[in-house]
Amino acid sequence: MDCGTSLVKYILFIFNTIVSVLGILAIVYGVLILKSIGTIEVNGQVGFPPQALMPIVLISLGSIVVFISFLGCCGAIRESVCMTMSYAVFLLILLILQLTLIVLLFTNKDKYEKAMGDVIDNAWKADHQGEGGVFDAIQGSLHCCGPNSAADYLIQAKSLPASCCNGSCLLPTNYYPGCRGKFVELMSAGSETAKYAGIGLIAVELIGFIFACCLANNVRNYKRRNAY
Repeated sequence: MDCGTSLVKYILFIFNTIVSVLGILAIVYGVLILKSIGTIEVNGQVGFPPQALMPIVLISLGSIVVFISFLGCCGAIRESVCMTMSYAVFLLILLILQLTLIVLLFTNKDKYEKAMGDVIDNAWKADHQGEGGVFDAIQGSLHCCGPNSAADYLIQAKSLPASCCNGSCLLPTNYYPGCRGKFVELMSAGSETAKYAGIGLIAVELIGFIFACCLANNVRNYKRRNAY
């Protein structure tokens, strides 16, 4: 095999090793965030609160990146055209999906924020019966009160659950802000980080895709020449 092909092979292997490490770090970071968020329990059932969406997506993306990078490493070391092209195809699909998601986040910010707000509104409509319900668990997790404010309870002549207050609920100064605004702000901040991190990841993946195609093409040509 010529020197240029060998160079591309080792560059691709090192590149995918680094990407695999980054993918593992993304998984670890997502797990740590998920652990800090914790779980909520409603009627004996344990689950994640709405704000756990971002770390779950991060863990999923990191797992996919690790798998694809591992495939690229194996394809490069074994000089397998099939594995290298499979890696390139998977990488291209991931790149297109990420690019589509980022474009949607940039062009549909208002719709995204409305959808996040609707998560809180729907949870409130489904269950706002006080302590022990779904919304009470969300309030405890987000440190918020009512969809808009504590007034959502008060106008219905309902007592505030303990999750609504930082201390005694007898003092209005202890009331937490509304859940809708707090959740939208939290998820919007996460989406901003995801957009720019995604752009960087797309650039890295594009480099990997180019190297993979070059290696597969060089290996294929080398095998053809040696077949004669």
